[in-house]
Amino acid sequence: MKRTNGSLALAGVTLVAAQLLLAGTAQAHHPEISAVAVCDQNNDLVIQYTSTAWASSNPAKRTNPQIDILVNNVKVSQGAYADPAYSFSGSVAAPAGSSATVTALAVGVWGDGFAGGQSSSVTVTYPTEACTQPSLGRFTGGGHQIRITDQVKVTRGLTLHCDLLLSNNLQVNWLGNKFHMTEHLQTVSCTDDPNIIQAPPPAPLDTMVGVGTGRYNGVAGYTIEFTLVDAGEPGGSDQAAMKIFQTSNPGNVVLDIPLQQLTGGNLQAHYDQPHK
Repeated sequence: MKRTNGSLALAGVTLVAAQLLLAGTAQAHHPEISAVAVCDQNNDLVIQYTSTAWASSNPAKRTNPQIDILVNNVKVSQGAYADPAYSFSGSVAAPAGSSATVTALAVGVWGDGFAGGQSSSVTVTYPTEACTQPSLGRFTGGGHQIRITDQVKVTRGLTLHCDLLLSNNLQVNWLGNKFHMTEHLQTVSCTDDPNIIQAPPPAPLDTMVGVGTGRYNGVAGYTIEFTLVDAGEPGGSDQAAMKIFQTSNPGNVVLDIPLQQLTGGNLQAHYDQPHK
């Protein structure tokens, strides 16, 4: 009788081990998915995704001729896992709402003959800021002055627009020196990074990159290249970079501050007043 019980116990262990082995095999073959919602160059909200085969030392187990991509359970595209990347990426329009579920579904048979049907999903939360035209914005400086470092300061008269038509004001002071930009920018680019929350106030941009000319210690013929980033209130995470050099001799650099967090003051992005 003890032998019988022992045999039954051994058989039970063998059965459980076999079940675990099968379960592990079934879980081994699967697609993986990552995704993020961003604003594209047309100011439309899109979902960018990348799907990759599960990691395996056997390349045949990672190949699959058809991986469907679904957004909220609706197929939007498909791809395949193939040597050498066993991965593919794409971009689709984001459906309405505040989030979406993105799924990679293995429809094809895996390279080692294992049947498909496995899936993996991820939930993508949309950015709280709407995709809007950044050219309708402007930057101002809050507080008595903006301090990029303890020596480099920007006066509170800072006003810069995301176009080349309106007048601007930018004055930089450091160690007894002064640069005052002329009214109009030569080039300007304004962007809205969905990963940067600059509000309040709401604005269609959080980053401005521009080039202008002006006077250095009262002498004309100098150029400024600058980057401004509004990363929310009260301004401790805001960033700025400035480089000032002689226009006719770019090697004559009188100020060069790489992008870094402010040590004082506050940069603020806004909707431009004429378009508010």
